[in-house]
Amino acid sequence: MDADLHCHSKMSDGSMGIDELVLLAKRLGLTAIALTDHDTFAGVTRAQVFGKRHGVTVLSGMELSTWDTRRGRKAHILCYGCQHPGRLEGLCKKTGDSRRRAAEEMLKKVLKLYPIAPEIVVRRAQGSTNIFKQHIMQALLEAGYADGLFGEVYQKLFHPQTGDAYVPVEYPDVHEGIRRIHEAGGIAVMAHPGEYHGMELLVELAEKKEIDGVEVWHPRNPPALLGQYQEIAQRAGLLMTGGTDFHGLYTQNHLPLGSFGAPEEQAKKLKALCGAANR
Repeated sequence: MDADLHCHSKMSDGSMGIDELVLLAKRLGLTAIALTDHDTFAGVTRAQVFGKRHGVTVLSGMELSTWDTRRGRKAHILCYGCQHPGRLEGLCKKTGDSRRRAAEEMLKKVLKLYPIAPEIVVRRAQGSTNIFKQHIMQALLEAGYADGLFGEVYQKLFHPQTGDAYVPVEYPDVHEGIRRIHEAGGIAVMAHPGEYHGMELLVELAEKKEIDGVEVWHPRNPPALLGQYQEIAQRAGLLMTGGTDFHGLYTQNHLPLGSFGAPEEQAKKLKALCGAANR
């Protein structure tokens, strides 16, 4: 079973539409993908209907943005097979509203520095649940003010510590987010622990049995730590997942869909759990 369990579409900060994502998966010979857009389930039903039509299983998913309060870092939690997604709607709306306010403030600051029309940014974000930094950067790139999406201009504007236009988004605490996922009947998997120096948080969540799995195979997980991630997962009886974290054009890691995935037995286990959760 060739499965990519971490994919984003235009519904959040991916550059490809849901239909395009499914068709690409089919063309690549993937039997399953998980749609895991940021803080929204909005595209899941459509993706599953379209996937069924084209012979690609689409697992229900979402990537919940949270904050590790103890360590002062971001932490992302993948939610799979959610039985009652409506129970997470309030939490996602709160994050979405904060992201929208931050995007509006960032765009105002960018417009003071570069003479682009705000309508251009809005059009780049068409189909998304929000305006993301990638949409602003695409507008700057197309207007000739940047030579790449994540290059020097991006760092100048959006670096979390020094960015001229950066405005932080408020996220729920990671423990609250996991609790709410479980209350909604979802499977909680810690995403890419290597991206935000999340080893300490992973150990804590595993030892306290708060999470159900960990994303072991991911392009931004250091290869030297894969053995430790697997050991932690095996010791705590956690599911091990994997995915490319595919964003299409909107990524610093330009990898084809399906470049990263979990071993067949782990992917089948998640698919079975998702199926059982949604019976």
